[in-house]
Parts: sequence; C-alpha cells; structure tokens
Amino acid sequence: MIPTDREIRALHRAHAPSPEALEVVHTHCEIVWAIAEQLLSRCAEELDADLVRAGCLVHDIGVYRLGDAPYVRHGVLGHELLAEAGMPEAIRRFASCHTGVGLRRADIVAQNLPIPLGDYVAETGEEALVMYADKFHSKSDPPAFFTATAFAARIGRFGSDKVERFDAMRARFGEPDLAPLVTRYGHRLV
Repeated sequence: MIPTDREIRALHRAHAPSPEALEVVHTHCEIVWAIAEQLLSRCAEELDADLVRAGCLVHDIGVYRLGDAPYVRHGVLGHELLAEAGMPEAIRRFASCHTGVGLRRADIVAQNLPIPLGDYVAETGEEALVMYADKFHSKSDPPAFFTATAFAARIGRFGSDKVERFDAMRARFGEPDLAPLVTRYGHRLV
C-alpha cells in the first residue's frame, strides 16, 4: 500500500513540532521528489514512480523526532514513526536507508554512530533513487542545492568508497538540472 500525498502531508502535520519545522522538512521532501521525478523521466530502469514519490515525501519524517539526538538518528526514528503509523516496510525503508550513500555495520562501528547496528543501504532501485535525489538538496540554514561535484567533495570526508558509491549512482541515474529548482525555491546552489 502506497500512501497518497494527502496521507503523507497529514503525517507530516501530525508529527511536526512547529509550523516552521513542517515548512522546512516537507518542502525539502517535495524538492527531493521534484529531483527524483526529473531523474526518473530519463532513467533506463523501470521503477515504480508512485513508490519513489512516496519515498521522497516520507524519507526525512524522522527529523521531527530528533530533539537533541544526533542527526544521524533521523533515519531510524523515521522508520519507527512510519511503523507506528502502520506503513509497510517498503515505505519505512525510505526513512532508514537514505542517509549518506548508505550506512553499513562497519560505518556504524568505525564512526561510533548512535544507531542500532545494522546495514542501512538501498536494496531496490526506488530506494537508491530516493537516496541519490536527496543528495542534491540540504535543509541547512539557509537551505541549499548541491551540484554532484559539490556533494562528492562533501561525502569524501567519510572515505573514497563513499565517493565511489555516489559516482556509481551518478552514472546510474544521471545528474538533475537544478537551475529551475534554484529559481523556484530561491535556495543557493553550492
């Protein structure tokens, strides 16, 4: 069962701690969908567009539960929130498996990350596309768009294997045209 935009928006409204948080997180999720939709239209793979849309729109819902917790926890918190809302595992995984270019057990141990030990990596084309599209926009203050080159440089601090994973997604899905989104949202391009 794939939730509708209306159902997803209601989830965001129900869990956002403030109107400002709702605006930042939900807008980011909509931007990620706009990026993924653009990439999907050129994708050689046959992916479920409705599943990609829902994944984009829910992937960061765990941010609402962060409080003072480290940001890296937002994925597992989102997975929990979506489970409580009765969402199927295929939807919940978009929350827990989109961080960086995927988190593996070795990453969690090496970086001493405060999340349950496991592999949080994209297993389907839809999950990979949502993860990849997310890399082109940040909810930072102020929000920003990232070129593929800028993101690759940013992820490089976690190791060359992360850059290689990102480059593989780049080859698989291509690069989005961010100019219309930069104009529409007024966020800077890095």
